[in-house]
Amino acid sequence: MLRGFESHPLRHNWRPCEGPPCFLGGMSMEITIRRATSDDAEAISAVWEVVCAERVYTAINRAFTPRQEREYIATLSDREGIFVAEVKGQVVGFQSLDLWAKYTDSFDHVGVMGTIILPKWRREGVGRRLAEHTLDFARANGYEKMVIYVRGGNARGRAFYRSLGFAPKGVLAQQVKIDGQYEDEVFMELFL
Repeated sequence: MLRGFESHPLRHNWRPCEGPPCFLGGMSMEITIRRATSDDAEAISAVWEVVCAERVYTAINRAFTPRQEREYIATLSDREGIFVAEVKGQVVGFQSLDLWAKYTDSFDHVGVMGTIILPKWRREGVGRRLAEHTLDFARANGYEKMVIYVRGGNARGRAFYRSLGFAPKGVLAQQVKIDGQYEDEVFMELFL
């Protein structure tokens, strides 16, 4: 149980995504979604390595090291987190939830999500399971709105977030520059 969550008024809505097998890509495969700990830093870093090397799905151009991941996880408040998706004990993806801004409480109702999934596990339901878990956690922890930035060339990513109810709100021109190439980012939001 998350610290401080036992007495939260929305606790009855909390449905952890752990437990019975679910169907991924037409095959029965057990997937576990759970909050990451510092022990997951190496596995998360390994996922970053693969996805950053693709140069397509994230504005992050260099993978975070295990040390950087451990430090990042240690900075997260009780209302923030990284949630990992595991299949047969292997981390196959993760989703982050951060406060929009920590320097003022006037943004405490807004969270920022990010989703990183290994290529083999895309379009297999992993992202949807992560999002269900993260959005349930966000609602239970007082978030009212989620935002996400999606690279302009990532049409599948935009379609995925639209299927979750996110609406595009604008385009940030030449927001990303990787390997000397500019790309726009699409800003999307979801009211919970």
